Amino acid sequence: MTIKMGIIGLGMMGRHHARVAREVEGVELVAVADAMGDPHGAAGSLPLYDSVEKLIAHGVDAAIVVVPTQFHEEVGLTLADAGVHALIEKPIAHSLEAGQRLVAAFEKQGLIGTVGHVERFNPALMALRKRLDQGELGEVYQIHTRRQGPFPARIADVGVVKDLGSHDIDLTAWLANSPFIEVSAQTAFQSGRQHEDMVTISAKLADGTITNHLINWLTPFKERLTLVTGERGAFIADTLTADLTFYENGTINSDWDAVTTFRGVSEGTVTRFALDKREPLKSEHEAFRDRILGRQSEAVTLAEGQAVLEVCEASIESAKTGESVKLGVAYE
Repeated sequence: MTIKMGIIGLGMMGRHHARVAREVEGVELVAVADAMGDPHGAAGSLPLYDSVEKLIAHGVDAAIVVVPTQFHEEVGLTLADAGVHALIEKPIAHSLEAGQRLVAAFEKQGLIGTVGHVERFNPALMALRKRLDQGELGEVYQIHTRRQGPFPARIADVGVVKDLGSHDIDLTAWLANSPFIEVSAQTAFQSGRQHEDMVTISAKLADGTITNHLINWLTPFKERLTLVTGERGAFIADTLTADLTFYENGTINSDWDAVTTFRGVSEGTVTRFALDKREPLKSEHEAFRDRILGRQSEAVTLAEGQAVLEVCEASIESAKTGESVKLGVAYE
């Protein structure tokens, strides 16, 4: 079976989805759509429409939704009503109510709906998740992320929490296989925009892991790091370079008790792993295809995307009120 794929939204991310969709085995990109045209020439020789309705009328089995977040609900519900599977870019929607309507619509129609939390398909994080599942770190104590860089011209309708922070929230709960249960956050509005451009989040997962996340659009260099500290050492995943490094707790006897006590642990072997560095976006497309075909798949469900949005909203609420927010979110 060849899946007839369409794409709605041809901006900065949409052009990459169009490129990748052409490379995925078992998928045929048959048409694209964008009310604003095709600024990057992503359509090529394909039919280009100005609405999701016209894309559906062309005849598609599935669609990639890469429109601004405020339109995710409208476009997603239209696709669901037409019986079209969808991969919706993150975050799932602009509000919790909108996200829940999307979850319900796709479930009611028996359709596949997924969310584009592409970091789960980064080779460094995939390797890290596997090693954590195998118990190589022992008990996990803390997960810390840093996702910083300059302001992206592509984003206007959400703040840094839902745009960048949603990545870290999702990958953290996914790595630990445990949901967030309490969140405390601080935000800043340094660039004069409507939405926050800087956030620090301190949180706790259901399994007891503590987490913290530094995220902003105000740093003049790009950084994408995930640090997991545990019983046997620490892993550092750099998702910009797709590198994974393990810093092992060593066993060093020292006569200088003050140093040993201060450190708590000793420095051991450092290992940088050799990884197969496949493009995460292509892996995400393949997971979407496999879910549609009923194969085993790591595609991120709409319910998982909704859980991420709940943590994002809790972070924003915490920053406004100055109080921590407790959550009852569970991944399915």
